[in-house]
Amino acid sequence: MHAEPVVVFLHGVGTGDPDRAWMHALSASLTRIGYPARDPHQVIAPLFAHALKGADDKASMPAVTVKAPTGAAARQNRREYERRTAAIEFRIGHHHGGDGNPVAERTVAVAMESPWFKQADNYLHDSNIRSQVLHRILSQLPRSGEMVIIAHSLGSVIAADLIRRLDPEVKVAAVITIGSPLASGVFNVDKIRQLLEEPPPNLGWWVNFWNPFDPVTARRGLSSVLPWLLDFTVQTPFGLHVHDATSYLTVEAVAEAIGFATFGSRSRELAVRESGVDIPLDTAETLSLLALRYNHLLGRRLDGETLDRFSGALRQVQAVTVARLVERNAAAGRGTPELIARLQFDFSDPGTVAPEPLPSRHMDKEEALVPLVVLATANTIDPFEIAIKKDTKQAALSELTAEMGLGSQLGNEVFSAIKSAQDALAARGTINWIKWAALGVGATAIVVATGGLALAAGAGLVGAAAITSALAAFGPGGMIGGLLTAGALATAGGGGIAFGLASPATSAETLELFVEQQLVLAALRGRLDLDQDPTVWANFVAIEAEARRQYERMDEFSDASAESLKELKRKIRALERAIAHIRSLGLQPTAEAEADASAG
Repeated sequence: MHAEPVVVFLHGVGTGDPDRAWMHALSASLTRIGYPARDPHQVIAPLFAHALKGADDKASMPAVTVKAPTGAAARQNRREYERRTAAIEFRIGHHHGGDGNPVAERTVAVAMESPWFKQADNYLHDSNIRSQVLHRILSQLPRSGEMVIIAHSLGSVIAADLIRRLDPEVKVAAVITIGSPLASGVFNVDKIRQLLEEPPPNLGWWVNFWNPFDPVTARRGLSSVLPWLLDFTVQTPFGLHVHDATSYLTVEAVAEAIGFATFGSRSRELAVRESGVDIPLDTAETLSLLALRYNHLLGRRLDGETLDRFSGALRQVQAVTVARLVERNAAAGRGTPELIARLQFDFSDPGTVAPEPLPSRHMDKEEALVPLVVLATANTIDPFEIAIKKDTKQAALSELTAEMGLGSQLGNEVFSAIKSAQDALAARGTINWIKWAALGVGATAIVVATGGLALAAGAGLVGAAAITSALAAFGPGGMIGGLLTAGALATAGGGGIAFGLASPATSAETLELFVEQQLVLAALRGRLDLDQDPTVWANFVAIEAEARRQYERMDEFSDASAESLKELKRKIRALERAIAHIRSLGLQPTAEAEADASAG
């Protein structure tokens, strides 16, 4: 059985808590949330309060034994660290670093001049005292194995100073700091913040807990100076003891971080996932499941560094997506379908493999058209951005459509329609696939610019109302929101969209992305002999008319070189090409087709 790491507690100024009140508070918190109490024999709490007051003997500074990696090793170290950090954030909650406060910063600087903080001042400015303290602590630490460092107040500064001086055989599973003043410039001892610009290679993860009412923290976390660590705000009892270590250690989130670092996941003995029920998938679940399956099929076709980065991103995206769906269902009193529930895993355990979604269920072509175009155009690993070759994406989508009982050729047709649409609009042979994959960003911009009017569902479109309804529950952000937003825009109609897309608040690039998606769907419906959506033509005509109206209104008084006029010209040009492309395919509504024939 793997040995539990040793816990090291580094105290702040004062007596050093020789009675270990901190440990009693921590043990009570751990047992309250389901972890075992900490074994006293597995705890090291060096007392160095006396050394902080002065030192008669001379001692050289302990050597730096942990060197910062460089080149490819540095990038790999940072990537692995980010994976572990994402896992602990997923477990505890959302990072919050605060915004600081000049008055609070000044208060810390003034406090350092008081007798109460004399010990801290000694550590910062007397190199002999500093070296004595570090030697005293190092002499009590193991020479190998794992440790978890809990550091309070000045102890967090010492921890930052110490971590690079540990024996090379020691692995620091986690650093948990509480009530830390390290964000204040006063505590940048020996430029420690610059030396820790990147996470040390011997560190698993570092989380810092701070209370906005704790004056020592200067009303901000440590990520303001060490951007790679996680900050969490907590509330400790207000009053004289707001800064006490015992106050911080009674907070459940702090105990959870320490418990997980020392004992691992509480779910090791439990089934991680919720038992699913055999109920139909709704729109959000269908899109999410298709996207996750598509991502796993993409991952099979990647290798090297791209695969490494993509796998890490997908693992996090899957955990967050499934958690959001389960939480949404629980809040609505709805069960979670088995196909979704089975995808849960303990994300906080880096060794747990994310379950692969089962092959997607059969859909008819009309039902599948919007979801497939959404997958091909949206960023399915949002918020991460990884460029993947078009051929790789096309092969993955073709495998997906084959699994769905639609034939692999449909996946090829989707990408062929994308190329046709972009060629028609850009009048050039090269396609910017990264730009195309940013449709979700452009779609969100349309939602903001139109105040949501762009999401008015077009009449008669399969799934349009369901998509907009699901979007209301998730919002436009994240993978789920991005998929739903792209789907909503694919089915959008109504009078508000013309004004919103022609408005200066919406960029020309955003409009082009929207128009391209509409052209793709129109082309696919034509190739598959499906009924056309009449709102596509109506949207293009209305948006072009509104853009021309805006141009004529602004052209009279604006400079000829004004950026707003250039943007409007670009919009009008894109719409002219889109309308011409639909005519060239013979997909315009019947009345317009007859008029074109008569004119010809």
